[in-house]
Amino acid sequence: MKPTLLILAAGMGSRYGGLKQIDPFGPHGETLMDYAIYDALAAGFARVVFVIRRDFEAEFRQVVGSKYENHVAVDYAFQGLDDLPSGFSCPADRRKPWGTTQAIWCARGCVDEPFVSLNADDYYGKSAFVSAAQFLAQPTPPESSPCYCVVGYPVLQTLSEHGPVARGICELDDQGYLRTLVERKRVEKVGDTGRFLDEQGGAIALRGDEAVSMNMMGFTPAVFPQLERHFARFLEQHVRTADSELVIPTVVDQIVREGSARMRVLTSRDSWFGVTYAKDKPEAVESIRRMIDRKEYPSPIWSRS
Repeated sequence: MKPTLLILAAGMGSRYGGLKQIDPFGPHGETLMDYAIYDALAAGFARVVFVIRRDFEAEFRQVVGSKYENHVAVDYAFQGLDDLPSGFSCPADRRKPWGTTQAIWCARGCVDEPFVSLNADDYYGKSAFVSAAQFLAQPTPPESSPCYCVVGYPVLQTLSEHGPVARGICELDDQGYLRTLVERKRVEKVGDTGRFLDEQGGAIALRGDEAVSMNMMGFTPAVFPQLERHFARFLEQHVRTADSELVIPTVVDQIVREGSARMRVLTSRDSWFGVTYAKDKPEAVESIRRMIDRKEYPSPIWSRS
């Protein structure tokens, strides 16, 4: 069964200053999603599902979704504040989405096959899609725990020159499976290396080659009840906290630690880049231009025919 690409495009984009999911980066107005979908189709993905918010559905369908109608099957899932596990309701003053765990869980009604989830505003590289598709095509013995995957990138190449970022730092076992995945805040460059701040505010040095998750993960539908269980547990403690969110690295870490699934870390040969801050955009635009010059992508990347 060919995998589905699940693109998380419901984020607020607060630090960037707008809806960067539909911001142009290519010479013909291409978004970073355009390049992700192009690479996914080349790697054998058969369908794209966008996770978006209802409040910009019409604009998103017109500007983004319509481009793919003649190229791939397209569906939509909606991340709503009130889409919660049974027994929970959204506080009236809640304005912020609940995080990437909920975003993936919101696709439970329209994804019945292996899938890869990723951010709408990141560039992941061609080899990441090939590796993930090959991994998801491997059969899992029925008596085994679910086996998922995460694409890892060297932390130093994922940091912004314009401010600190959050990164999920992977610890691997000797077979290349995830042992822990810890979301670290304020990860930043320091010369030729990096550092992050721990829970007490202390600076912890990084070598620079540690593998980090950039939210490109491969799952089977077995993950949906696992996400719901952890999401409900989170809501029991944080449903009244206005800015609380449950990010997918936190839940993956919990699933791995409790032994309910394994997670293979796939190392990408390609570079990752993204746009956490508006000042990150010129470098991303230039990176795409260089790839087009090397004939890695057509320009324009999609036609309406």
